[in-house]
Amino acid sequence: MPDRKVYADYNATTPLREEVKNAMLESFSVFGNASSMHGSGRKARQKVEEARDSLAALLGASSNEIIFSSGGSESNNTVFETMRRLIDSEDSKYQGRNEIIISAIEHPCILNSAEYSKNLGYKVHIIPVDEYGKLNIDEYKSALGDKTLLVSVMMANNEIGTIQDIKEIAALAAEKGAFMHSDAVQAVGKIPVNVEELGVDYLTMSAHKIYGPKGIGALYARKKGKKVPLIPLIHGGHQEDGLRAGTYNNTGIIGLGAAARYAKQDLDDYYKKTYSLKEILKSGLLKTIENIKINGHSEDCLPNTLNVSFPGAEGEAILLSMDMEGIEASTGSACASGSLEPSHVLMALGLGPELAHGSIRFSLGNFTTGEEIDYILKTMPPIISRLRAMSTI
Repeated sequence: MPDRKVYADYNATTPLREEVKNAMLESFSVFGNASSMHGSGRKARQKVEEARDSLAALLGASSNEIIFSSGGSESNNTVFETMRRLIDSEDSKYQGRNEIIISAIEHPCILNSAEYSKNLGYKVHIIPVDEYGKLNIDEYKSALGDKTLLVSVMMANNEIGTIQDIKEIAALAAEKGAFMHSDAVQAVGKIPVNVEELGVDYLTMSAHKIYGPKGIGALYARKKGKKVPLIPLIHGGHQEDGLRAGTYNNTGIIGLGAAARYAKQDLDDYYKKTYSLKEILKSGLLKTIENIKINGHSEDCLPNTLNVSFPGAEGEAILLSMDMEGIEASTGSACASGSLEPSHVLMALGLGPELAHGSIRFSLGNFTTGEEIDYILKTMPPIISRLRAMSTI
């Protein structure tokens, strides 16, 4: 076993912040059903609504525009199912609007939802990105038209960290009368996210990316100015104004609320710290390892995310070697999930299979230290040297 552990996979998930953990421990005494009218129920409902207010403040939304869910996948699927139901409805507002637009580097949740829609007969446009991961605006404009019902573009990419121009993308969608959705799971808590400034109709977030618990997230659905349609994915009771049935997850929601409060409070410090450490890591790798490639946009990028290709070394072998030294990160390849296919994100950037398979994502966070960055920089050169010497590529 390695003498130390360095966690550099914060984009995959984050550890519970101590204050969040304490809030959740206290929440176990709030056992009432938040839908009940008696004292215990009212106490639980108060805590749920306090959490909703905290999340709304983080997103620049109104509290009644926040719908709790089990996380990003459920929220994203709710939007796509709503669109499919609208297309199939007899409402004249949606007649002829049977097209959906997404980017080529969306999270698999969005890609698979779009593919399912395509299999049902709806037209899906997948817009390419440039070599830095930015949406091709000209091709987007060409695909956007009177038949477009939904545009769904992630705010920040989970693998390369590239940030999209959501405000511009949303404005163009609005001109054509289309709804705008953004999967902001990787953006919330890392960069400023204000739904009013962005002009989005729907936005998705997840608690476990901001030092909160797993299994809880939220969907923003606009009510200010225009009330966007939303059709429940889960039917049952009256919870969330009838938009998401199921007994309230008091503990998870309270944890999400606490995580949102601290994310808003610490946003500037988080940005400065992770950006500084990322730059040290990037410059150190470029200085100590020959022939590497940094993937993603150099400026419009999350402060904590660094994706690096190491030609001549295979990503899974790099990861396993890093893990033996106590460094935990992610690969740009999907090998670890049982697939031999290279990352669709890196392939969309124009990287060939070799570079895509030999890519590592370092994602830093609240608990990353300068000493940990030094350890990574000390450990990576011999790993890459050894693997390149063994390579037959």
